[in-house]
Amino acid sequence: MHGRFVLTARDRRGWGGGGGRGRGGWQQADLPSAEDAAGWFAGRLPDGWFTGAPVVTVDREEIVVVGELPSLDGDQPDEAGRAAAEAGRIARFREQTREERIEIARQAEHRYGRKVAWGARLGDTEELFTTLSVPVMTRLRQPERLVLDTLVDAGVARSRSEALAWAVRLVGEHAESWLGELREAMSKVDELRAKGPTS
Repeated sequence: MHGRFVLTARDRRGWGGGGGRGRGGWQQADLPSAEDAAGWFAGRLPDGWFTGAPVVTVDREEIVVVGELPSLDGDQPDEAGRAAAEAGRIARFREQTREERIEIARQAEHRYGRKVAWGARLGDTEELFTTLSVPVMTRLRQPERLVLDTLVDAGVARSRSEALAWAVRLVGEHAESWLGELREAMSKVDELRAKGPTS
């Protein structure tokens, strides 16, 4: 049983060739390969935690492991009651598994050189536990800055930083299919590069 594995564009180490900047613009960090992370977590997690293998998402800084919890027993009176019951079950899972999750995360951090965060999903409710918030520096020209300032002035965000994070989330939500195809294409490029002649 293997979990779904998502490798972001910035975690290409060990996926074909040396470091430096590739044509696509991503940087290869000096990190252990995390290509087998989904399989490792699927084998390492205790039986019964999740109904199937977890979704494992990896980038340069962090591994996020999200699993589906067993469904609730009995019918809830309304949608609000169901959402509250789901949130309560997730909170119970978080507390009951805390010490074991810390130990598994310690082992994974040693193996993959990245921090580990956890999450759980039940029905329509999903919660992530203590994920990293990593600063990302960027340079924007005036038209891009004006977009951020408009979001701030309209009250959508409190700062340019928060507006940029909001914009990235929005793109991710509406372009997930395209982003998935892009990640798959980059993986194929790395595989072809690895098969090519070495200098």
